[in-house]
Amino acid sequence: MLGGSRLLTAFLILLIGVVALVYAEDSRAGDSTAPSSAAGPPKAKVAPVEDTVQGHKIVDRYRYLENPNDPDTKLYVEQELSYTRTILDPLPGRDKINARLSQLLEIGTVGAPQIGGKYYFHTRREGNQNQPILYMREGLNGGLNDEDRVLVDVNKMSADGTVALDWWFAAEDGKYIAYGTSASGSEESTLHIVETATGKVLPDTIERTRFASVAWMKDSSAFYYTRHPKKGEVPDGEEVYHVKVFYHHIGSDPAKDPLIFGEGRNPQDTPNVTLSEDDRWLLIDVGEGWTKTEMYLQDLQSKNPPLEITTGKDFLYGAEFFAGKLYITTNEDAPHYRVFVADATNAKRDSWKELIPQSDAVLQDASVTGGKLLAQYEHNATSELKLFGLDGKKLADIPLPAIGDVFSASGRFDRNEIFFGFQSFTVPPSIYRVDLTGVKSALWAKVDAPSIDPSAYDVQQVWYTSKDGTQVPMFVVNKKGIEKNGKNPTLLTGYGGFNVSLKPTFNRSMYLWMEHGGIYAVANLRGGSEFGEDWHRAGMLEKKQNVFDDFIAAGEYLISQKYTDKDHLAIQGGSNGGLLMGAMITQRPDLFRAVVCAVPLLDMLRYQNFQIAKLWIPEYGSAEDAKQFDWLYAYSPYHHVKPGQEYPAILFMTGDTDTRVDPMHAKKMAALMQSEAKNGASRERPILLRIETKAGHGQGKPVTKQIEESTDMYSFLFWQLGVKP
Repeated sequence: MLGGSRLLTAFLILLIGVVALVYAEDSRAGDSTAPSSAAGPPKAKVAPVEDTVQGHKIVDRYRYLENPNDPDTKLYVEQELSYTRTILDPLPGRDKINARLSQLLEIGTVGAPQIGGKYYFHTRREGNQNQPILYMREGLNGGLNDEDRVLVDVNKMSADGTVALDWWFAAEDGKYIAYGTSASGSEESTLHIVETATGKVLPDTIERTRFASVAWMKDSSAFYYTRHPKKGEVPDGEEVYHVKVFYHHIGSDPAKDPLIFGEGRNPQDTPNVTLSEDDRWLLIDVGEGWTKTEMYLQDLQSKNPPLEITTGKDFLYGAEFFAGKLYITTNEDAPHYRVFVADATNAKRDSWKELIPQSDAVLQDASVTGGKLLAQYEHNATSELKLFGLDGKKLADIPLPAIGDVFSASGRFDRNEIFFGFQSFTVPPSIYRVDLTGVKSALWAKVDAPSIDPSAYDVQQVWYTSKDGTQVPMFVVNKKGIEKNGKNPTLLTGYGGFNVSLKPTFNRSMYLWMEHGGIYAVANLRGGSEFGEDWHRAGMLEKKQNVFDDFIAAGEYLISQKYTDKDHLAIQGGSNGGLLMGAMITQRPDLFRAVVCAVPLLDMLRYQNFQIAKLWIPEYGSAEDAKQFDWLYAYSPYHHVKPGQEYPAILFMTGDTDTRVDPMHAKKMAALMQSEAKNGASRERPILLRIETKAGHGQGKPVTKQIEESTDMYSFLFWQLGVKP
């Protein structure tokens, strides 16, 4: 469930992309087109388990559904998925929806190139390819062209496209690429190494490198990297934690790689590695949740262990090397972030010198490129790029093509060029090259989208007032000329957590929704990074209810301003946004007509016991702590389902190999709501569960599965909001 800043690279362990959805017409829940069979959902076995948690008796009627191998769970899933198909498959217009989505999702992707020596590396996906391909090119030679050579094509690794390219790191001289692949959306990466010049994959293979960080020696002979332990090295169930730093020399046995860092630390700590350009200094930044990083610096010319150079306080830090100095980006006493500089030979905190103070905009990242500092900012949830000298003096604003999102920016300390990726709601992904000599930008590559006309749509940013008076922004996107008649089908989405900002991104399937007259709204809730660390902390732990209040206020604003009404308002969210959907279902069931709740967290008293969820305790808290129990129990959706309450139509969606958010959340919630809700057995206002096979949290999901999933989602929403496909 939980992008952008390099400070958070190691923490992107929750995020799922927010999916644009559907449209509806001026009528309520298309009952006349509902499936005709009278059969309701299967009745899940009830097997109550009673716990006493922090003095409260908690009864869980569906505890067995937490075990995917329990025969009763298998039977429940089989019957539930069969029931879901009887509802979704007969819906009118599915073929049209599927055909249009197939067109839209064939609109490709392109990534900003990374430079390694004389090589340029980038990813690109075209047409009906399931997964992006990693390409290389020797020399710049303009934009994308026939000189690009395939380096890694995971599409050839599985017939159904379910092997994904998780991450990749180019060696400084470009000789090798280290990359990770995983199957079926599991994100359980295996590290491989490919030789750039020949395309030969080396025999060096390293398992358990999920979310790996890799730092190459400048001669490409070796690298530092992070990996998880294997089974038996730590207590059962903790293999997903205990990440440590190792050193691998090309051609050696990975099983004998020496341990560099991590022994004896908190199992949930997440280290990342960075090497100085002269191979002397190794920086290890250790994530301790979403509000704290510690940095350790090791002089590789000495035998001394890494030295902690940060404060031990609750702040985030990240840094880059150049010419014997560290350039440090942090929110220490600066919620909008600032930049310090320090000599690597004397890098303790009291020796740092402020270089770039915080400003009204939020600094997301600062990196050394061409002997200058490239700074990426966010202002009112849109991107800005600025160039500074190494003395902190501002040199230039780098012009962007429009108001939108810079989704990546890359350069090198010794190259006078940068590349950045740009997109917005109405601009497909494009890559620009900037010559730093004159700070001139030129289009380097773009994604073609011949089947849509972005100029036909309007984008506006509105501000509304939340429950406590906080002003919250929201993007509203729709076809030009739409009348505010109070009945427009409207899809509202949000996230609100983990320092994740929802900026204007190009969402292909969103156009299906808007082509049918739908309005698409994205609320920038507290808990995200849109306005710095204060905004983030205002939506976490004991303040999580602020996120829910912000989203409720967004829905009420859309209704009060005559965009829509409660019978034409649908909401969607995934992962942490799925928790948001669960809270909306239980806190304001009267406000929304339909809900798509994807890969959600819903049982907040037990979430920390599954998959990698202990990593999220710093964001949510844990029921194992008496005070934090009170916060969680106050909103945990699974514990707030009311018998006899009528709820919106709901489509719960999850993946059977999700290794971030356990599918048990969706299973238990669907079973409980089908049993307890007034409309639990309704086929006109149903509560449905969809489980995708060979699919995880969303990362690396093949295009074919995206089309299938989106077809179900849009068919459901079109039906419930009365839209004719």
